[in-house]
Amino acid sequence: MPVCTGCGSNVNDGVKFCPKCGQPQAAAAASPGEGYSAPPPPPQPPPTASSPGASAQAGTQDNLFGALAYVTIIPAIIFLVIEPYNKNRFIRFHSFQCLFLALTGFVLSIGNMILGFVIGMIPVIGWIISLLLAFAIPIALLAAWVIVVLKAYQGQEYRLPVIGDLAAKQA
Repeated sequence: MPVCTGCGSNVNDGVKFCPKCGQPQAAAAASPGEGYSAPPPPPQPPPTASSPGASAQAGTQDNLFGALAYVTIIPAIIFLVIEPYNKNRFIRFHSFQCLFLALTGFVLSIGNMILGFVIGMIPVIGWIISLLLAFAIPIALLAAWVIVVLKAYQGQEYRLPVIGDLAAKQA
């Protein structure tokens, strides 16, 4: 009985494809006693720097540095100055977004102080509004910071509404 040239299983005479593996069959397949040998396995390429493992490690490292850019403004500035990091668009984007987020927080806190002073002159309602703003602005900045750190660590280029577009133009 003839055998499949691909998997070595028995096939019927005259079939064009092996019912087990789907390998095309020659008109007269060789039987096991007639010099049949299994085909050699395909050669495996040697591991190189562009192998999936190396690129996954580089991607993970980029994610880590993108998230580290948000730990104060110092790493963001360092990543924008030091050579291997300032060439990476992902790290540059998150560094610029960190700087713009810090600048936004600074401007909002100055505005909050001025507005709190002005509204604080209104007897009771002014103090309540001033206290609400004093707590709401830092909580909103903290929430935005947590979101961008997590998204950077996941490898996503998450853009905050206004400053994300500015950071993308700079990166």
